[in-house]
Amino acid sequence: MAVDIKFSQSYFWLNSWILANIVQLGTQSFCDRFVDYKIDPCRRLYDQMVLAARCGVANIAEGTSRHSTSIETEMRLVDVARASIDEVQGDFFNFLLRRRSPIWTVGQPDREAIWKIELDPPEYSNSLLHDAALHILHQKRKYDPWIENASPDITANAMLILCVRLNRMLEKQLRSLLEQFRHKGGFTENMTVERLEARRRDSVESGAPACPVCGKPMLKRMQKKGKGQGRQFWGCCDYPKCNGIRKID
Repeated sequence: MAVDIKFSQSYFWLNSWILANIVQLGTQSFCDRFVDYKIDPCRRLYDQMVLAARCGVANIAEGTSRHSTSIETEMRLVDVARASIDEVQGDFFNFLLRRRSPIWTVGQPDREAIWKIELDPPEYSNSLLHDAALHILHQKRKYDPWIENASPDITANAMLILCVRLNRMLEKQLRSLLEQFRHKGGFTENMTVERLEARRRDSVESGAPACPVCGKPMLKRMQKKGKGQGRQFWGCCDYPKCNGIRKID
């Protein structure tokens, strides 16, 4: 089959989705503790940061669930997720600028410690949602010394690092999807292949004549232009590679 409909929640196994959940939880915790009425009297910053972090998770999930039917849509949504994480990163960056707080440089011990942390591969049972929640919380605990720190500067810097890491993951994911698209084509192309395969099978089963040029089964087609417009004829199933035709009496 050209189109294979698969399990739509395969994103539960993606490190990008797991890290995006950690970023969302970290952003929610940060906003609850540090984005107060003094710096955000209208609560717009709070809402925007929390919603942008949520969009990262939601678009990874929605995009990956469309993998079987539209790689193009998946790529667009993963790219939206990447843009949303960029937005969150910009808010943490601005928070540190506003406080005149230093942003960690490459080689800074805390930055390097966070950067080296690896996510464990998930091991799920048939209780998928239960196991996924435990796995995300377990992975988050690795970063908690920084993202749940009492210091807003440490927390903001740590969240910057996680946003950068997640963006790198999503960039790699987009490259992989593009490569798949190059080799497999998109949904429209694969649906066309699926339809032609079905027509070929129907032609063989219905006793359609063989192509006079290559011997393959022929399909009923309709002339779209010229004097014979609307007239049916037999055309080779391997068109446009083969132009063999037969008249239908």
